[in-house]
Amino acid sequence: MSQKKCPLNREQLEELTKQFPTPFHLYDEAAIRANARALKAAFAWNPGFKEYFAVKAAPNPYLMKILRSEGFGADCSSVPELLLSESVGLSGEEIIFTSNDTPAFEYQKAVDLGAIINLDDITHIDYLEEQIGLPELVCCRYNPGPLKGGNAIIGHPEEAKYGFTRPQLFEGYRMLRDKGVKRFGLHTMVASNELDAKYFIETAHLLFDLIKELSAELGITFEFINIGGGIGIPYKPEQEPVDLQTVGDGIRALYEKAGFTSLDVRMECGRMVTGPFGWLVSRVLHKKNTYKQYVGLDSCMTNLMRPGMYGAYHHVTVPGKENLPHDFVCDVTGSLCENNDKFAINRALPPVDIGDLVVIHDAGAHGHAMGFNYNGKLRSSELLLRENGEVVQIRRAETVEDYFATLNFAGLNNFKV
Repeated sequence: MSQKKCPLNREQLEELTKQFPTPFHLYDEAAIRANARALKAAFAWNPGFKEYFAVKAAPNPYLMKILRSEGFGADCSSVPELLLSESVGLSGEEIIFTSNDTPAFEYQKAVDLGAIINLDDITHIDYLEEQIGLPELVCCRYNPGPLKGGNAIIGHPEEAKYGFTRPQLFEGYRMLRDKGVKRFGLHTMVASNELDAKYFIETAHLLFDLIKELSAELGITFEFINIGGGIGIPYKPEQEPVDLQTVGDGIRALYEKAGFTSLDVRMECGRMVTGPFGWLVSRVLHKKNTYKQYVGLDSCMTNLMRPGMYGAYHHVTVPGKENLPHDFVCDVTGSLCENNDKFAINRALPPVDIGDLVVIHDAGAHGHAMGFNYNGKLRSSELLLRENGEVVQIRRAETVEDYFATLNFAGLNNFKV
């Protein structure tokens, strides 16, 4: 079993809190870069390989700028995500716009940027044509239904709201061809946080076979397949990360067997890129002993909602006490007026004292990004550990003024009740 570690020890974290009060999210630039390079290396055999970082996982332009410098593009699903991508210099086919229930103005921004449009439904072909016009390059999202299993987070594909059925895919590409679209891509995404390398190889196999059938029947050529994201991370210490080289080698073998020579392989990973290299750093405010032991932190679901929303496991450590016996069983909680505001339930920790720092691991994706303001809670700051050891703030903490910014208090004076 590997021991999960934060790149800063207790003394370094305590020093950091003098400038940046807890709670905060901390990211490790060097580790993110090394991970990005490992993903690219696994697909170096495919000259057109492109990873589009799923912006939803960590929508911070500083992280995105780092990833752009490593050759990553951006996978977006909204105008704000498109604007973030634009702010770091991404444009054109460095961006793929994968959305659903999409309003026209969002398609318009994507088209203005020259992004690849990835359609979610056959009815969106006519909608896009009528509202904006069809671009030269269009991708469609395939939902294989019962042909491909999903997993606990994303559910069974046939019950998911995303994508074209197989018959719709053939009809959709025929429509696009007949409407003058010249360039084509094919996409699917049917799992999330999957740790089995074979899953992604099988997904590529599914798309390779489908492309051959579509090309033969419709007389069109595909430029790329996008096998989606979904590569999981080992949230639990006993779990192992996905072997990226195994994924790359497995897909290469199928690619060569199928006889492809110029088909680009693309991905849209988010979680596995930044997830293991972000930590929520918090402090113990209270301890409570009623029917069980509770440790209350100065953070809550506002800062990391995955445990409360999914029952997801996030490892918890107490800096400076890692090697002490873990014989204190407790729930680790936040202050939200919701009973599911718990980071851990019946978790064995070392003896915990009020004032101790607590590190919640693997919070670098779908952590800060999923923050919210219920109960008037404010979202915390984001910090980046640079490669030279410097720590910089890449997002300040929200203030009460931010929370109230959309309210017109002055109008209360003339509001009659």
